[in-house]
Amino acid sequence: MTDLLSRRETWSMANCAVAASLDVVGTRSAILILREAIFGTRRFEDFVRRVGIGEPAAAARLKELTAAGLLERVPYQEPGQRTRYEYQLTDKGMDFQPVVHALLEWGSKWETGETGPALRATHRDCGATVGVRIRCEAGHDVDPEDVAIEPGPGLITIP
Repeated sequence: MTDLLSRRETWSMANCAVAASLDVVGTRSAILILREAIFGTRRFEDFVRRVGIGEPAAAARLKELTAAGLLERVPYQEPGQRTRYEYQLTDKGMDFQPVVHALLEWGSKWETGETGPALRATHRDCGATVGVRIRCEAGHDVDPEDVAIEPGPGLITIP
């Protein structure tokens, strides 16, 4: 359907995937907690310190991300201490990794100013910079201008 984008006013956004994603990870602290989880942070106090937010905000975000299925609480116990919990990425959470890398790549290019980015993602095997690409299921890299938006099975149209 070539004129789908020109008829956006007929779409219901009730089940928009972008809006639904933002309902889960649409706060700065949620994305930064996921960044830290991807980088290996597991414990509450480390999230608080590394993300730079207060304990109540960290607790709320961790609870939300756990309820949404991106993180899971796993018990651990230091010798002589009570059982505590750390947070680990689920498969759903690991699937968010390209989003964090895309934000890192975009921010490195457009938002770091003259000093350049604080971090660079590289391929552990060869050292080359890692970049996020749009790729079709057939394995082709796709330029953004070559992406077609077509109706999905959940598209709701308004008459």
